[in-house]
Amino acid sequence: MEGLDHEGLFERGEFHHDQFLHLGNLDDIEKAIEYGNRALDMTPKEHPRMATQLTCLGAYYHDRFRQLENLDDMEKSIDFHVRALGLTDEDHPQLSFRLGNLGISHSVRFRRLGQLDDLDKSIDYKSRVIKLTPDNDPDLSNWHAALGVSYADRYQCLGELEDLEKWIESDSRALLLTPGDHPDMPERLANLGISYGIRYQRRGQLEDLDKSIDHKNRALALTPEGHPDLPDRHAALGVSYSHRYRHLGEPKDLEKWIECDFHALAFTVEGHPDLPERHTNLGVSYGVRFQRLGKLEDLDKSIDHKTYALSLTPDGHPDLLDRHADLGASYGDRYQRLGTPSDLGKTIECQSRVLALTPEGHPELSIRHFNQAMLLHDKYRRTGNRAHLDSSLGSFRKSSQLSSGAAPRDAFNNALRWAKLASKNSYLEPIEAFRTTIDLLDQFIWLKFATGERDQDLALVKTLAAQAASAATLSLEYGLALEWLEHVRCVVWNQTLMVKSPVDELVSSHIALANRLKSVSEELHLASSDNAGSHSVTASPEHRLPGFGDFLSPTKVKDLLRVARNGPVVVLNCHEDHCDALLVLPGHSRISHVALPSFTEQQARRTRSNVEAWLRRGPLQNYAARRPLLEPESDIGPVLADLWYNIVKPILSYLGYLNNPPIDELPHITWCPTGALSFLPLHAAGDYEQPQSRVFDHVVSSYTPTLAALLAYNPTEPAYVPRMLAIGQEATPGHSPLPNITQELGHIKNRTQDKVIYSQLTGDQATTTAVLDAMEQYDWIHFACHARQNISDPTRSGFYLHDDALDLAAVNQRFFKNKGLAFLSIRQTEMGDEKLPDEVIHLASGMMIAGYPSVIATMWSVMDDDAPFVTDKIYGQLMKSRKVGNGEAGRALHRAMAALREKVGEKEFRRWVPYIHIGS
Repeated sequence: MEGLDHEGLFERGEFHHDQFLHLGNLDDIEKAIEYGNRALDMTPKEHPRMATQLTCLGAYYHDRFRQLENLDDMEKSIDFHVRALGLTDEDHPQLSFRLGNLGISHSVRFRRLGQLDDLDKSIDYKSRVIKLTPDNDPDLSNWHAALGVSYADRYQCLGELEDLEKWIESDSRALLLTPGDHPDMPERLANLGISYGIRYQRRGQLEDLDKSIDHKNRALALTPEGHPDLPDRHAALGVSYSHRYRHLGEPKDLEKWIECDFHALAFTVEGHPDLPERHTNLGVSYGVRFQRLGKLEDLDKSIDHKTYALSLTPDGHPDLLDRHADLGASYGDRYQRLGTPSDLGKTIECQSRVLALTPEGHPELSIRHFNQAMLLHDKYRRTGNRAHLDSSLGSFRKSSQLSSGAAPRDAFNNALRWAKLASKNSYLEPIEAFRTTIDLLDQFIWLKFATGERDQDLALVKTLAAQAASAATLSLEYGLALEWLEHVRCVVWNQTLMVKSPVDELVSSHIALANRLKSVSEELHLASSDNAGSHSVTASPEHRLPGFGDFLSPTKVKDLLRVARNGPVVVLNCHEDHCDALLVLPGHSRISHVALPSFTEQQARRTRSNVEAWLRRGPLQNYAARRPLLEPESDIGPVLADLWYNIVKPILSYLGYLNNPPIDELPHITWCPTGALSFLPLHAAGDYEQPQSRVFDHVVSSYTPTLAALLAYNPTEPAYVPRMLAIGQEATPGHSPLPNITQELGHIKNRTQDKVIYSQLTGDQATTTAVLDAMEQYDWIHFACHARQNISDPTRSGFYLHDDALDLAAVNQRFFKNKGLAFLSIRQTEMGDEKLPDEVIHLASGMMIAGYPSVIATMWSVMDDDAPFVTDKIYGQLMKSRKVGNGEAGRALHRAMAALREKVGEKEFRRWVPYIHIGS
């Protein structure tokens, strides 16, 4: 041996490598590496066989890596292959072979280390091999298949659709180039079936799923019994049938799914590492058939297979948790079907194991705590054992904690479900449950204007306000009920006000923090950001300042009591079983309550539908213009009578307003209806067949969307003469003419002459930019024009001007402050979105957000002849004091409506009912 030259040593190394490939003795591969390295050391650098020796050494190290999985061997293998390739000319016949070696080695190292650089190089080298390989080369199909594997790996890593398409293209080329009788044909078919199945999961196109099933069936048909891949091919085909069943719901696909899982299990030998998975899969498919057909036999089989799978699963196995969860779900199904206590016990036992195996911070930990809570609650109901109730409550609490690793939305959902269950079972602590839910609300809804995600979140909390307030009311905690109603109902409204209103107070004492808050607030406001992190970061320092302990927090009842400046404020909560009125009274330190048992949420919705039907039947439903009424209709009378007897009269009676002698200055009441009640004309409630049975006989009515809207404005005596801007669009391009606009603005000018600073923009002067700029300079605004209501995106509701629509989004970007009255003499400013009735972002309420604390608007289209008359009467009253904010606008509208009723008749409801006042 010592006398061998480098060629002899190389040949000796090749001999031992051949021996290793035939016999598999590790000693042979060790000797091959030894002789190969000695030969390489003795070979001159310029020797023509240097590249060959490097290639062989790379192969030796690769084979030893496959035996011992020592990463150092793979590193050396790649190094030798790279050096061999560096010595290989572009026209060398071994170029494709050496490129292929590197492609395979980088692919293997990627599987070991997961570094994308290896995967990219593997794809590059394999692609170059394919370009160099002639079309008639029998190895070409193998290289396409190998390239498909690498594209599959990269798709699994990055999820790029381009890699998935390349994967399918490579598998398709490999299949096309494989002769029909080739032994690799079943594998080619199976691989393409898998890639089509993956694309179905990505795009959801049934065509891909059908191709997947077709190719997998063909692969299975060509696979002989006893073949080691037979169980896997049955299992893979079962997966595709399961997908198609879930897509189409066809029973025949479910049967095929079960058949495939059955055969996959039957062909898997005892002791095989895949045996637990086979039992699990068959247990799942039997469980699905039970859900479809309801046969207990299937459920029993499902439990048997899942139990056996679990018995074969060792501690520490990554699937152990899921198998406990699957088995627990099946026991739960059988308990729901048969009510057998032992099944409930097994369900709880499995769920307990699932919880024990779930690490802190796991995204599903919270829902698992919730599932356990529900099971323990069921056990408490069955046994009456207080320990089970305590355990259930403990699990409900854990499921609603953000510290458990739950996403804010998941924790909120769990808390909401707990609260809904607790509202029907008082022993589940409904007040605690709703408090937990409401405390989580702001964690995932934060200024998400005009986004699909925000709408989904708002749908989640649609009934939360009513349910929470009802629970608090039943517990006689009226102040808490009011706080919750106020905070939950109008999430977007409240958070807008909470960001905008404190800045001016903060700036006087803490300028730097005020500027910081204002900057963040403006960014959120303009960008509609949902960055809750900025919310918490901004809020934190201000909370430590004297007088700002509740800064950016939901308004407490002690502050809500301040809204009754001009008279009682009545908040109406409409629940599915009953209604309640929560009253904030001047000078009172507690919230009062009036039960309204004769009115429910369903009645409110039915009443709203009746109003809408009445409007559709009449001539004013066409909102293209304010049109004259053709004939009187009074069939809304029964609706107004219902509102009177079931809601308004009991409240006025409680306040002592019904039997008072007539006085010049009626009490002022502000209605704050919720839910479906938000759309009902409470200000017109009355029995018009009976004397002294109308709301306006006893009080002046105003509305407010929330109490925060009233708190946001602090009325002060103006130290200057108000400046008033009127906008008139008699002939808006693209819209029908509006008669009497000139007359309407003429009345305003006459009434305000020498009393306020008045200006107007009409015709082509009234562009969006000109009006916005003028609104900066003027305190009061009067719009006499067409308007639009955008239900899908309320911030796009707005006023039609000469050049375009001025929407609420643009108005709100200006951050107006210290404004006064906004009079919207237009059609349909108050019909909001029935799907989100407490989202009060429509025109009138939107103007309050913009900074106008007092708004006169209309609930539906008004008659053109009435608009100048009403305008004249209102401004005639307002010019006596030249101020708003202490109920003056509401009183002015009250007197104007009395004059209009006297003129047209009390039962001409279409003409006077639409006019409402909102705000201070």
